[in-house]
Amino acid sequence: MHVIGTAGHVDHGKSTLVEALTGIDPDRLREEREREMTIVLGFAWLTLPSGSQVGIIDVPGHKDFIKNMLTGVGGIDAALLVIAADEGIMPQTEEHLAILNLLRVRGGVIALTKVDLVDDPEWLELVSTDVMEKVDGTCLENAPIVPVSARTGEGLDALISELERCLQDVPERPDRGRPRLPIDRVFTVSGFGTVVTGTLIDGTLRVGQEVEIAPHGHRARIRGLQTHKTKLDEATPGSRVAVNLSGIRKDDLAIGDLITVPGWLRPTFTIDVQLEYLADAPQPLKHNTELDFFCGAAEVPARVRLLDAEALSPGETGWAQLRLSKPVAVVRGDRFILRWLSPSITVGGGTVVDPAPRRRHRRFRPEVLRRLETLAHGTPEEIVLQALEQQQPCEARELVSRLALPAEHVEAVLNTMLGEGKLLIVDDPERTVVTLPRPETSGRFIMSEFGWREMRERMLAALGTHHRLYPLRRGMPREELRSRLQERTPWLSGRLFNQVITRAVHEGVIGEDEFSIWSAAHVVCLTSDQQEKVDGLLARFRRSLYTTPSVAECIALLGDEPFNALIEGGTLVRLSPEVVYLSETVSDMEAKVREHIRQHGSITVAQARDALDASRKYALALLEHLDERRVTRRVGDTRVLR
Repeated sequence: MHVIGTAGHVDHGKSTLVEALTGIDPDRLREEREREMTIVLGFAWLTLPSGSQVGIIDVPGHKDFIKNMLTGVGGIDAALLVIAADEGIMPQTEEHLAILNLLRVRGGVIALTKVDLVDDPEWLELVSTDVMEKVDGTCLENAPIVPVSARTGEGLDALISELERCLQDVPERPDRGRPRLPIDRVFTVSGFGTVVTGTLIDGTLRVGQEVEIAPHGHRARIRGLQTHKTKLDEATPGSRVAVNLSGIRKDDLAIGDLITVPGWLRPTFTIDVQLEYLADAPQPLKHNTELDFFCGAAEVPARVRLLDAEALSPGETGWAQLRLSKPVAVVRGDRFILRWLSPSITVGGGTVVDPAPRRRHRRFRPEVLRRLETLAHGTPEEIVLQALEQQQPCEARELVSRLALPAEHVEAVLNTMLGEGKLLIVDDPERTVVTLPRPETSGRFIMSEFGWREMRERMLAALGTHHRLYPLRRGMPREELRSRLQERTPWLSGRLFNQVITRAVHEGVIGEDEFSIWSAAHVVCLTSDQQEKVDGLLARFRRSLYTTPSVAECIALLGDEPFNALIEGGTLVRLSPEVVYLSETVSDMEAKVREHIRQHGSITVAQARDALDASRKYALALLEHLDERRVTRRVGDTRVLR
């Protein structure tokens, strides 16, 4: 299904022509009928000779209502530019044409209305020539010009035929599985509740479906759907849709809000764009100018930060970052319009290149401009890599939402790049999975091969610094390493951090235990003086296996770091704050306790003391250690095997 939007100067007969074509008066407000002027959007529909239906959005032509015109024109497939034959091109004709061109409307038809008021054929030819010159180089440069009269009916059949021919060249809107319906009207219907209308893009809506209203995040459920007053179970992309919502009040919604499915579209205050400044703009656009931003049905004041110029002269194109006063929900590739606040005139527009940049860009930075160039004109593979440079590791479903490409295209690109080794799935260290079906719903984390190398180098650099500061420690505490990595990757959550570590361990570059992580190349190495003291201490442990030096004595002899190195390395086992043993001695004592319990059913502290020929302090420390390791279990004053 397609939607046509009217355009043209006030009082050139747009609404009258729509009514003549469809039998529907699009001016629904009493004030509009009294003033004979369209103020808000009007809606109608037409059945073409082929039997297909086309929605029509009738927009205001008066300069005071251009903003209302922009609310509805963003989702149209073709334009019906209306020019009165007795007046020719007028100021709002030119502004509407500029808007259509900035929005890259894919063609249309030009209707020369009120031909019944023109008696001179030469005048009509003169107006037609003027129109052809004006649309040259615009999206309507090849549009047919059809003389019509809504009053007499002259030319209406020819106009319908040209509209049908024009729409045959317009492809159906693809179903990307992520519906977006910019709200251009909100009202209530007695007995039904809240109703909104808009032009559905990018996906399908169904009765009973839960939806989210961006940018505020409200949730609602679709109670009913209509298009052209016909009830639907499902609305398809490109159609004009009325949506009856349950679970939300009219006051919670506003024109410019957007209906979509939950969980994928994040509102943003900052947008990277490619900006086209109109050639007939009255003066250059300076850095940090505040303008009105229009996209979809939304209108938001925005400050324009020029990234590659001090100012844009009329007719120039540049890169910019827009800082919005309120959040909007947009995706890459959306077209937008910019208007001066005062006087309120259209001066430019362009394309959303990155709907959610991670930072405020510094101006005149070559790397920033190269990235924007790639996002605007690069191959799908280059765009994926650029998106990952902004945030990686990145969940596949979030990557899909940020790319604003059809999900099936993203799936093909991701799987090709996975197979070629240009991307990797973080939690698939053996690369047994090289396909990622349905990436738009996948929670698996993806990195570029370059991004993984950079992450690994940062990890080894942090560990290397720790090893130089503490050469006798086995490794860095896990949480400390995560904190270091989060300085550059703040989204590195606990689960994702563990996946990253597991992959690095699998590749053999690091080692880990429950508490610490170390570089695989790190070796604890004592100095000759330290080694001599350690050898002397270990000799004391071997001479008196069960009555050993205390922890305090060990630290006094060796120092904290060498003593902890013996603990971390497993040479010594600390059973309590005071008691420490050789690891082989602990194994021997555990075997004796196990054997005693097997023979006698249990063991007491006194029995352990006698079996080990040690004091109660040592026996109790051993049994509590075995309890903690879940070898034994205390029952009253005895221990039994678990």
